[in-house]
Amino acid sequence: MILRIILSFSFWFLSFSIFSQTTHEAKPLPTSERLGEVFKKGQHHGNFRSFFMATDNARGLSDYYGLAAGGYLHFQTASFKRIRMGLAGSFHFNLASSDFTQKDPLTNALNRYEIGLFDVENPTNRRELNRLEELWLRYEWDNTWISLGRQILQTPLINYQDGRMRPTAEEGVWISSTRLPSTKIEGGWLWAISPRSTIKWHDVGASIGIYPRGLNPDGTASGYPENLSSKGVGLWGMTTKVKKIGKIQLWDQYVQGVFNTTLLQTDWEFPLQKEQSIVVGIMGLHQYALGNGGNEDPAKTYFPTNQVSNAISAQLGWKKEHWQALGAYTRITADGRFLSPREWGREPFYTFISRERVEGSGDSHSFTGRLIWQDSPTRWRTELAYGQFYLPDIKQAALNKYAFPSFRQVNLDVRYTFGGALEGLRAHVLILWKGNMGNTYDQPKYQINKVDMWHYNLILNYHF
Repeated sequence: MILRIILSFSFWFLSFSIFSQTTHEAKPLPTSERLGEVFKKGQHHGNFRSFFMATDNARGLSDYYGLAAGGYLHFQTASFKRIRMGLAGSFHFNLASSDFTQKDPLTNALNRYEIGLFDVENPTNRRELNRLEELWLRYEWDNTWISLGRQILQTPLINYQDGRMRPTAEEGVWISSTRLPSTKIEGGWLWAISPRSTIKWHDVGASIGIYPRGLNPDGTASGYPENLSSKGVGLWGMTTKVKKIGKIQLWDQYVQGVFNTTLLQTDWEFPLQKEQSIVVGIMGLHQYALGNGGNEDPAKTYFPTNQVSNAISAQLGWKKEHWQALGAYTRITADGRFLSPREWGREPFYTFISRERVEGSGDSHSFTGRLIWQDSPTRWRTELAYGQFYLPDIKQAALNKYAFPSFRQVNLDVRYTFGGALEGLRAHVLILWKGNMGNTYDQPKYQINKVDMWHYNLILNYHF
């Protein structure tokens, strides 16, 4: 295992200058009065990524590694009669990895993290990892635009969760407006989703259950994958800035025939003396079933019709020049399990830290602390995070969907942005440890890829 990791890291090191990726903000595009010039005046940007990932589980359990490399190209036309078009596609390859079709001999468990660099629906796919991610038409007027087609959205409840090679993408109609003072209103209807770590597009019902399905409240295996019926997702949000110190967000997610989620969040930053400030944030979330929760058969439904979910999350912090210190707490009540398709994005709570979630839990308490240092002009960024996550007993399926024990986690996240001849290149190292705080009943299946493990990420990004 160690030899394989060393060889994979060597491949990663040799390929760093060719393959990497990061987010890119396109410059404002010009308009054109002639149709023939909309492509000539259009703009493009691209990026490449090299990503090495490895997991070191407890002694006696399988370890894993993966090395991926790929790229992305986006083109957007100039505006013609207030209409513009966008097109984007991605590709990546499995350069070296563990055999993701092999189960751990002791627990019968499959790989959890590294397969996400490639195609979770086809672990044997090493080369055909291509996807048409964006293809849309947009009409713009008076600080408002409406877009139709495939696009990549970033909201608290559906987002690109770009922690692997390529993000989650959506297909539908989306409108965004900033006509009201200090207020942004956005929303739309989505009928297809291509989750992160996949290459195919799925209707809304079929997109739920591609990742691990967990358990029904009665402890039986969830039967909703490929058995959910939904016409689409209605999602809208309003964000209002309050003077220069506050922001209020209200979001509602309507998954037809399955469930509804409402989120209210407010964030404030109060200035103090000597360039210091206090950061305060609080959010509340409420969920309930719609129709039959996705299927008439209770064993195949996603959101039980007799269940609701309530959560509150809060954050308090201090900022001064290059430093931030943040503490957060999330409480999911015992009313029911907080459910949000992991295929659609990361959870919105302040206590979220990379490589783990509390989605699927009820009657849970999460505590996190972060210390962040960021150099100017943002060459270095270092974050040290620690969290303790208290979940119900792993045998209490009604409030612990994934039979995940309570755990503690430490993350070290270091990023560096190069300048000079290497401008556009960014390096990212993420190292984390997860320790067990719950009862696993001496069964390693509750331990592998969950607790008592180290996890390593070495990433090089380049954009142009």
